[in-house]
Amino acid sequence: MALVRAILRKACNEWEWIDRAPKVGMLRDKGGRIRSLSRDEFTRLLAELPQHLAEMARFSVATGLRQANVTRLQWRQISLQRRHLWVGADQHKNGSAHSVPLNQSAMDVLTRRLGDHQTYVFTYEGKPVVQVNTKAWRNALQRAGIEDFRWHDLRHTFATWHREAGTPTHELQRLGGWKTQSMVERYAHVAPEGLQLAASRLDSYLAIHDRLSSCGA
Repeated sequence: MALVRAILRKACNEWEWIDRAPKVGMLRDKGGRIRSLSRDEFTRLLAELPQHLAEMARFSVATGLRQANVTRLQWRQISLQRRHLWVGADQHKNGSAHSVPLNQSAMDVLTRRLGDHQTYVFTYEGKPVVQVNTKAWRNALQRAGIEDFRWHDLRHTFATWHREAGTPTHELQRLGGWKTQSMVERYAHVAPEGLQLAASRLDSYLAIHDRLSSCGA
């Protein structure tokens, strides 16, 4: 619907093909589909993938980068010394530049890729990988016994594991490059124990109240 609206506005305001762009209502966002891997599933998947796809999958979960930003990743975007990766606004889905700190898992992948290609990070037989939804990917999923899983779900896995590890919403939003906090809140349900500390902050106050009530009785 957003695409239709954009085309109609362009046809009116720039191309002057129509006199007035009709109003286009947007469909309500229902939160989208969330499918993530367990640690065991991820281990099985990596074992079945060919090496170049396994490295890309590991890097995707380590960084949360979208498929296009991984397949197009160039060495000039990376500073190994600063452990930092940069995605320009023209390459990022939300239209804003995205800074990605590199954890050790991501650094390990990059270290193994050094020297394979002068320009691109992820290559196969000397050429940049442009397609990941291949027969090799689908066969690996089947052999690993993983169903209903797409490459984009590696990003969901990144977010789910972060929430399970206790990463706060505002930090996860910046790590994953989401434009709004509401998009990150989709993962809140996977780690309710993360709120346990916050909930327990009232215990001391309620304990004092209970002691005072007991003395009054």
